[in-house]
Amino acid sequence: MSPLHVVVVALAGWINREQQKVIDYLKEENRLLREQLGNNRPRFTDHQRRRLAAKGKALGRKALAELGCIVTPDTILRWYRELIARKYDGSRKRGPGRPRKATEIRDLVVRMANENRTWGYTRIRDAMGNLGHVIGRTTVQEILGEHGIEPAPERRKRVSWKSFLRAHWEAIAACDFFTVEVLTLGGLTRYYVFFVIELETRRVEIAGIIRQPYGDWMMQVARNLLDAEDGFLTGKRHLILDRDPLYTREFRKLLRWGE
Repeated sequence: MSPLHVVVVALAGWINREQQKVIDYLKEENRLLREQLGNNRPRFTDHQRRRLAAKGKALGRKALAELGCIVTPDTILRWYRELIARKYDGSRKRGPGRPRKATEIRDLVVRMANENRTWGYTRIRDAMGNLGHVIGRTTVQEILGEHGIEPAPERRKRVSWKSFLRAHWEAIAACDFFTVEVLTLGGLTRYYVFFVIELETRRVEIAGIIRQPYGDWMMQVARNLLDAEDGFLTGKRHLILDRDPLYTREFRKLLRWGE
């Protein structure tokens, strides 16, 4: 297994666990909201329905049911079908007014919003103008609303994993274990290899090899990595690791850069 493969697996495991925490919280929040609503049906605007429909379709019926949403999965998916039907409905002739923007321009507006989470309607309009596309601020708002994309203040609150990595790439390291089978006089013996990788350079450090990791050994490994003179983690601010019980509480505390 290559070091890059190992770090990708480690990152994927960490991301999945962090997402599960968010999902568990949202499930509980949805239960509380449904208890408060009781038999009262929530009222949504068309714009809010479009936003929920776009997000809900990506999740699917099973995931929506597990989340315990304040509206049923059938309702959310019905909103999505209506949204798609309205988008491709050609039964009514268009009345007077400006024609809808070309598909390429609409796709570009959506792409700008997704890749630049802090850009509002005016900023996107101006950026489109710099590219030679004359488009109004209201039109930008309508396009994003039809695609279920929140306004900039809402998008700004959620920092994407990609944005976080781009901002802190040089200060991030990741660590994990993998095992190797070694042929010894007593037969095949499994050894644990603990490694750390610097994401920016992909430089890998084998921090320790042992038959069975234990608390004191892990603490010594952490001290070696944080050594002021030649520690591999010197200058790093973020360390990605999973919730493996081998990482003891003391180990995690020591790796919080002196906290």
